[in-house]
Amino acid sequence: QVQLVESGGGLVRAGGSLRLSCAASGSIFGINDMAWYRQAPGKQRDLVARVSSGGSTNYADSVKGRFTISRDNAKNTVYLQMNSLKPEDSAVYYCKANIVVLSPRYAYEYWGQGTQVTVSS
Repeated sequence: QVQLVESGGGLVRAGGSLRLSCAASGSIFGINDMAWYRQAPGKQRDLVARVSSGGSTNYADSVKGRFTISRDNAKNTVYLQMNSLKPEDSAVYYCKANIVVLSPRYAYEYWGQGTQVTVSS
């Protein structure tokens, strides 16, 4: 059994910063891509940033230059450093990971429970 636990959300003023963390635990053999998504009320869930097992990253155009995704493979953890936050960044942020479990040796997609980020103007 595998779970993803997120932390670090909260309320911040426009221009401020937050750092989200997402730790994977359980019967893990390895982790492929890890990513952050966000969903605002009444909108679809969109990709914010993705990092491969080798460290390659890609970002949504709306966050390029402001957000940085990183991972610590030893801790099975992915981070999202969010700087210069804007009110339009307000959403529930979810982490997702493609995880190879111990048995059977197969990859599954897992989601975290979500963490609220609210940016006031």
